[in-house]
Amino acid sequence: MPPSISVLRFGAVIGAAAWLAGCSQPSGPQTQAAQPKPPASNPSGTAKVAPPGPITPPIAPTALALNTPDPNPDALEINVPAPGDLAVSPPEGAVKDGAVKESAVRQAQAEAPATAPAASEDQSPVVRAINQASGGKAPAGWKIKGANPSLMRLETLLDRAGFSPGVIDGKDGGNLKHAIAAYAGAHGLSSGGANSALIDSLARDDSAPAAQTYEISAQDTAGPFIGDPPKDYEALSKLPALSYSTPLQLLSEKFHMDPGLIKALNPGADFGRAGTRIVVAAPRMTPRVFTVARIEVDKTLGEVRAYDASDKLAAFYPATVGSTERPAPSGVFKVTAVAPRPAYFYDPKRLTFQPEGAKGKLKIAPGPNNPVGSTWIAITVPTYGIHGSPDPTTIGKRQSHGCVRLTNWDAVELGKAVKKGVKVDFIGTEKKA
Repeated sequence: MPPSISVLRFGAVIGAAAWLAGCSQPSGPQTQAAQPKPPASNPSGTAKVAPPGPITPPIAPTALALNTPDPNPDALEINVPAPGDLAVSPPEGAVKDGAVKESAVRQAQAEAPATAPAASEDQSPVVRAINQASGGKAPAGWKIKGANPSLMRLETLLDRAGFSPGVIDGKDGGNLKHAIAAYAGAHGLSSGGANSALIDSLARDDSAPAAQTYEISAQDTAGPFIGDPPKDYEALSKLPALSYSTPLQLLSEKFHMDPGLIKALNPGADFGRAGTRIVVAAPRMTPRVFTVARIEVDKTLGEVRAYDASDKLAAFYPATVGSTERPAPSGVFKVTAVAPRPAYFYDPKRLTFQPEGAKGKLKIAPGPNNPVGSTWIAITVPTYGIHGSPDPTTIGKRQSHGCVRLTNWDAVELGKAVKKGVKVDFIGTEKKA
């Protein structure tokens, strides 16, 4: 009897978890067009998604909006990597007498992906400079080093248009260049970079401010926060949840920003104090609603492109895709499951890498600092998938163990847009480190 996993959906706050073996290196070339031939050393398991339970956590609707979605209802009786005969249930002690404890609600809120509020008109000189910036150059008098307001505005507009630049950092990096090229190609524009035609097109479709002043809320600072997660996987596995490290990390994810840019825009700000007003980007408030018919993973460019039923590019994401030592698979596969808030299992018998401190099987709790981030999208190659990342600043800049890494917010959006059976086509080859 194959090992099995049960993913329990119980209420809107605690969410769901997936049991994963991790990302591994295939034992040989993965080239196929219909049914993939998985590595012989990586047998898959079977996952079952239980129907929603009767538990309704007593929390406000504003808090509900911060939580990841329930598993896709189409993801039933599907194959996902499994280290053994395990079952997922509500966190120990979370439920008592048929109700979710307030402490469990608070913990789930701390682990949930942050959602940015609506942008509003603002007369802050820094905000005004960003919103009026154009031409790719910083305006006269701009004193914030390492952050170009024109590029920050451009990154924010691309983010809202569905062409993710990864973290908004105000820099002319590779992820921004790829997002610009993808937007230009999808809109029939010349490939001349961030030219006036591209910026005018973005602004014509989206006239909302690109920057705003935000007042840090009590919820932003409530925690619990875990500090810097240990690099040692044995120590990591002992934490009850992989929540945000600090209020700054939560705010960075909420506004899709590089923490360094937030600090540069707000020198001396106390990010742990409710009531502090800070300058931030104004990304899309919630994940866009669209349906993905197929996914293309470009290993050469480090991109994930999602297409709708008419084969129109619906979303573009920068990605970290495998490495020459541990390449991602090649060929056409399919989505088998989507797991929000996944727990991570390390099994040395199934994987070809050994994280620091890992001496045997380990379970690492869910949360934004989990090794696979906030969402896991399993495909028909055991131990491989598309997932989030605890450090979005590394996306497109470092290599992976064979999986496809996105920012947490991009992984959440894509996870909502796919369902079981969606084709995932891996093309190209990995770059040498």
